[in-house]
Amino acid sequence: MLSTPDLGHLTTSDYRRVYEPAEDSFLLLDALEADQVYLRDQVRPRLCIEVGSGSGVITAFLATRVLQSHKTQYLTTDINPHAILATRQTCSHNGLDSSQLTCVQTDLLDGLLGPRDSAPANCPQLDGQVDVLLFNPPYVVTPSSEVGSQGIEAAWAGGIDGREVLDRFLPLVPLLLSAHGVFYLVAIEPNRPADIIQHMDQCYGLIGHTVLKRKAGCEHLSILRFTRRSAVATE
Repeated sequence: MLSTPDLGHLTTSDYRRVYEPAEDSFLLLDALEADQVYLRDQVRPRLCIEVGSGSGVITAFLATRVLQSHKTQYLTTDINPHAILATRQTCSHNGLDSSQLTCVQTDLLDGLLGPRDSAPANCPQLDGQVDVLLFNPPYVVTPSSEVGSQGIEAAWAGGIDGREVLDRFLPLVPLLLSAHGVFYLVAIEPNRPADIIQHMDQCYGLIGHTVLKRKAGCEHLSILRFTRRSAVATE
């Protein structure tokens, strides 16, 4: 069993501004651990992206526990500036070389796709180059007015059906994934996971499966995994 990244550098004060890892985070860690042989031997990632990185625990786990490769680059984004700092600290604290990590404060991937004019100088090319894509979105059903904050609320406020942020992101997935790329998504029952899987297949030719499920309190959590149809055919 792989160890969870050390978060001892983060304090109670930090968790007032940044989402503290919870059951949804740990379920995603479990999915990555279960897929570690697949990720290392078949995907062999050169570029991994986490959207909405929060504390940085997911990227730190993927980089320093699962992949352990000095050849892989990691890009994280978050709309919350405190999350950007926390992610950098967590990855550094757990041994990821700073030359492998780029953290960008932005909404989803705004300014990072397409023309390079507005992208940070150290940001890698993303279009069709992403081998592992991770998103634990704000999935809680809330009023639409709560969506879009730059504070800690951005970590959970998902609007109608908990899908408002997610539905803006899903069209980007086929633009991002490499030929053998894989996308991991956290969802709960009100998000309609089966509908997400059907939508990604019908609209983008991405094949999805539920790879893990867990009940946490009143939430029924799922980890969905998507790959290109062509990648499934060659497995």
